[in-house]
Amino acid sequence: MAARLSPMLFRSAMRSACRAPRPQLQLRSLSVTARRPSDTLQVHRNTPDNNPDIPFKFTKENEAVMAEILKRYPPQYKKAAVMPLLDLGQRQHGFTSISVMNEVARLLEMPPMRVYEVATFYTMYNRNPVGKFFVQACTTTPCQLGGCGSDVVVEAIEKHLGITQGETTPDGLFSFLEVECLGACVNAPMIQINDDYYEDLTPESVVQLLDALRQSATESSGALKVEVPKPGPLSGRQTCENSAGQTNLTSEPWGIETTRADL
Repeated sequence: MAARLSPMLFRSAMRSACRAPRPQLQLRSLSVTARRPSDTLQVHRNTPDNNPDIPFKFTKENEAVMAEILKRYPPQYKKAAVMPLLDLGQRQHGFTSISVMNEVARLLEMPPMRVYEVATFYTMYNRNPVGKFFVQACTTTPCQLGGCGSDVVVEAIEKHLGITQGETTPDGLFSFLEVECLGACVNAPMIQINDDYYEDLTPESVVQLLDALRQSATESSGALKVEVPKPGPLSGRQTCENSAGQTNLTSEPWGIETTRADL
């Protein structure tokens, strides 16, 4: 009887060993950006400069802009204008405060929560105050590998401004943030400052750009106007042509007026 049970007991022991939990591999995180707790994307906490008791109304000029925006939508679908109106409010107020959201909800006759959902989903809406110049540095793979690489550009920005990503300079002029792809990969590395793209950067050129922006914001009325570099590539090329210059799209585009000679 014992001889018959031994194989059965051996098989049972082997099955238990195979089913035993295996240790999980610990994968090293490859992200180098600062940790962002998820609640910062969803939760509003009242602060002295961002609470519902601070009144917000659109200016007369922006009321005219808002009227033009609302003309794009049928009256029964005016809630679809929530995104451009939030953007308009952010441009007037400096950031998308809770008061801006509440005013947009009132104007569009929407539940405030529906506006909060939009403002917390899209990262283009700054729900906390930012500096006069909002510097966003792309650190995605093309910018990491293109040109001198985004790492040295980020290092130059942080060292020159004396802040790290997610912070604002004490004078309120610059806020700095690392972001994902901004869509100018062919001119990497690049940064976005407010609405403008600056591309083909080096540590030297980005420092010169920041200095020019600082001087333009602090110059006296009687001083000579500081020349801030034009948006776009800071390497001398016009768009995204290669080192040999533009090699395609050099002729008149085909159309009704332009046809092939052999036709």
